[in-house]
Amino acid sequence: MIQHEPADAFDPETVGLFASIGIKKGKPFAPDARMKAILTDAVGVGNATARSLVFASRDTRAKYFPDRQWTTGFIGGNHEFLNDGERILDARTLFHYYATGITPAMAAAKPGTGSAYAYVARDAQGQYFDGGKTYKVTLPAPVPARNFWSFSVYDNQTRAQLATDQKLAGIDSTLPDMKKNADGSVTVWFGPKPPAGMDGNWVQTTRGKGWNTILRLYGPLQAWFDKSWKPGDFVLVD
Repeated sequence: MIQHEPADAFDPETVGLFASIGIKKGKPFAPDARMKAILTDAVGVGNATARSLVFASRDTRAKYFPDRQWTTGFIGGNHEFLNDGERILDARTLFHYYATGITPAMAAAKPGTGSAYAYVARDAQGQYFDGGKTYKVTLPAPVPARNFWSFSVYDNQTRAQLATDQKLAGIDSTLPDMKKNADGSVTVWFGPKPPAGMDGNWVQTTRGKGWNTILRLYGPLQAWFDKSWKPGDFVLVD
């Protein structure tokens, strides 16, 4: 991109960072052995740092509900990750490592419009999800989504959707086979195999792979924003 885009396509500070490691417009990128070793180490450190920010953030603002494991990708509530003139650098890294792209609307949903997001990678006891185990989560009724809600499951290593034999990588409230509990709540199961009679409420996971999931509310309602409604934490079943 540095070679093919105009010289002012990026801000000067960013261009300066690229130049500092030998990526400069009009010149070949030819790091010597010393620089290759530095950059190789940097990739590992940078990847581990970003992964830690996503799955083990120490920023208290990362928890959408203080008493739940659910995490927000929009620390500060701003798509530019600004807070009184401060660029929240760790928050920006968290989001873009996890989700890649962002739009203003993603961080500025309003009751009844747009979509709202929260993700989770740990069970109620704070343990990371194990693809070989079974978990369940209950969404109390009514779920505050005017249109529909969904779960999507992702591979912790690639951050891409989890590849399984089910070939769905998730579930949503529009599916006709989904069953509600007697009180109108919905329990969704995550694991290698569905519990008996719960195929319509089941998301497959893969043994040997860690995973996480995003809850999306399309047309989120006021109960989501004022936090009078809370999704349950994930409970380990076996």
